[in-house]
Amino acid sequence: MNIKPLLDRVVVKMVEAEETTKSGIILAAAAQEKPQIAEIIAVGPGGFVDGHDEKMVVTVGQKVLLSKYAGTQVKVDGEEYTILRQSDILAIVE
Repeated sequence: MNIKPLLDRVVVKMVEAEETTKSGIILAAAAQEKPQIAEIIAVGPGGFVDGHDEKMVVTVGQKVLLSKYAGTQVKVDGEEYTILRQSDILAIVE
């Protein structure tokens, strides 16, 4: 099954959280921070949103920095994805 976002929505897959610290200490799952970097899986077409024309500036495959609690988590074919508005993306990670 494929997910095709509508309007200014973007589908992302979160990058795995770090399991060890820089010094090599292994972190328990509860101690790990929620990841804020994700890879874009699908991008909506943009269009007329909230009274203005929304142009999509992100593309599939880019890594992006997200707001901490942005979007809606969904599970498709055993994979977890987040669907959010383009405006919830804070930056492109290069």
